[in-house]
Amino acid sequence: MRHQSITDLVSSRPLLIASAPNRPSNAANKNWLNLPNRSALLSKVKLLPIVLLLGMGGGLSGCGDDDNQIKDDSASGNDGTPPTAFTQVAFKPAGSYLHGDFDQSAAEIIAFHPPSQRSFVVNAQNKKVDVLDLSNIEQPTLVQSLDVSDIGSTVNSVAVFNDWVAIAVQAPIKTDHGHVVIYDANTLERKSSIEVGALPDMVTFTPEGRYLLVANEGEPNADYSIDAEGSVSIINIEDIERPMVATASFTGFNSQRQSLINDGVRIFGQKADGSMSSVAEDLEPEYIAVSKDGQTAYVSLQENNAVAVIDIASATVTAIKALGAKDHAKAGNELDVSNKDDGVNITTWPIMGMYMPDAIATYSVNDKTYLVTANEGDAREWGDFNEVVNYKDVKVDPSKYNTATCHDMDCGDKKALGKIDFSKVMGDSNNDGIYETLYSFGARSFSIWDVNDMSAPVYDSGNLMAKYIAEKYPDNFNASNDKNSLDNRSDNKGVEPEGVAIAQVGSQTIAFISLERISSVMAFDVTDPNKVTLLGEINTRSFDNTKLKAVKDGSAIPNADGDLGPEGLTFVSAEASPSGKPLLLVGFEVSGTSRVFELDFSQ
Repeated sequence: MRHQSITDLVSSRPLLIASAPNRPSNAANKNWLNLPNRSALLSKVKLLPIVLLLGMGGGLSGCGDDDNQIKDDSASGNDGTPPTAFTQVAFKPAGSYLHGDFDQSAAEIIAFHPPSQRSFVVNAQNKKVDVLDLSNIEQPTLVQSLDVSDIGSTVNSVAVFNDWVAIAVQAPIKTDHGHVVIYDANTLERKSSIEVGALPDMVTFTPEGRYLLVANEGEPNADYSIDAEGSVSIINIEDIERPMVATASFTGFNSQRQSLINDGVRIFGQKADGSMSSVAEDLEPEYIAVSKDGQTAYVSLQENNAVAVIDIASATVTAIKALGAKDHAKAGNELDVSNKDDGVNITTWPIMGMYMPDAIATYSVNDKTYLVTANEGDAREWGDFNEVVNYKDVKVDPSKYNTATCHDMDCGDKKALGKIDFSKVMGDSNNDGIYETLYSFGARSFSIWDVNDMSAPVYDSGNLMAKYIAEKYPDNFNASNDKNSLDNRSDNKGVEPEGVAIAQVGSQTIAFISLERISSVMAFDVTDPNKVTLLGEINTRSFDNTKLKAVKDGSAIPNADGDLGPEGLTFVSAEASPSGKPLLLVGFEVSGTSRVFELDFSQ
């Protein structure tokens, strides 16, 4: 198959790359395992020129806490500035800081406090938050670490608003209630500790700072004997000395189990004793995004392939919306499904990809709210329960899975569908043991959704990320973040989009997507969600096997092969930046580094 070149990608010709999902029909679906196809919608995307730097690309990030208002006004930007038309971005790698050991999650989520010019970096390895002085972006220095070991165990998230720093801390026994700890960003004095739900995984402030929201993931314990309830804690911090906590619980949906399943929400957890988890136990909040007016929260339920909608003031879950899946048999949705096919083979396959987003973010256009999702994917594997199966493990409908649909190969061949992971709990509509449809984990893309109608995304990046990476890094296509080998992750979620952040640059809204495995960050202009354009990409790993081997055997520093495994992204505006230019701060969990990039936008 001919692969589209970067020259093609950055040409002025429109490129069809996006496909809408196929959603379950309530009327037709008597069993939630049956997700019938609906016709996919193709979105046109015109890709603008990409800056290519010697040895690396270009890319960005933005703050995910705030929703950005986009005016449909060609005369001015959101703040009255003249309209901008940036078509590319150049990235200057500035300083980095090494937080810990290789592949120990020593640098994850990052928040920034402009007045003190400090970044706050989650160091899960040391169960602390490292505070860095970024007044000289070329030489980040450690101020101190915020130690919360007296309160809990692993630190999972950090957020900053005005002079407050909020840290999410899970309990030593992760199914017990965790805490959120608040610090003064200037003095680094601890102000309060607030008990929240089980496994607080993400924390964010509402735009006006009145509330602090916490996604309590409520994962099961290791042997699946306990499945904690997922929830969202809503903390009123108007009086920082006396914060008040309310809980948005999913228990009210326990009686709606079958209705949710019929809608396509994945509810299927089975505990070690054979009992099924309740709806509240099964739902696992992953990430929170808040509307511009601060009234509504959107929560990704990654394993459930759904998004919950929460009324913040009343701490009430008002809806749970299934996201469906995208059809990889459609043009524009091609992917490489095998690590045994001797190279890059991005083509159509008769399978569906569940979106299953990790990070999400909101922005608005003319008071309409849009949700941006990084479609990573995540299978459920606890104790003896494992939903992952391979093609050889199941019986399939031969009318759909045959040599004609699998490019003249047996579909079970290792160069075809024989290596990719599927979910065993989906696709057998009549429970006869024969799978009519195979569902893989993640969509290998990012999507933009109208929050009022999530039946299909307004935009999906389709195969863009795979094709870009294949062209720019042909020797390391679909490499993992701890291995440089070609095709390593093709059978398991590909580049694995994970992080999302949104920023306002002039009159433009930029979305920044981290690719966890290849270790790139990509930047897109999403000002008009119907006309998304690629601005650039950055990757600072060297793909040097000798260096990586030395890292693994302990004879070289953890980032000797470069920055690996981008997790958290934070954009710093020029006005707030120590250097006077916009910055991108990125936490790389595998190399254990946090890196500063200085950004130059151009037309």
